[in-house]
Amino acid sequence: MKTFTAYVEWDPETKLYVGIVPGITGAHTQGETLDELHENLKEVLELCLEEYGADLEAMPHFVGLQQEEL
Repeated sequence: MKTFTAYVEWDPETKLYVGIVPGITGAHTQGETLDELHENLKEVLELCLEEYGADLEAMPHFVGLQQEEL
């Protein structure tokens, strides 16, 4: 089992939570509630991992966030 970190935003236009797992191509989804988003993220991650077919330890992993000031 591997733990993935998701970046979660609230989209006021669609009134949906949006989740993205950085580094995993295609690992993004949405939900009306955080619980629904959680379930949708689990499902999309399973599909992405199935398609990757790679060693989980060799996959990209989330390191952190960095703020940049312009």
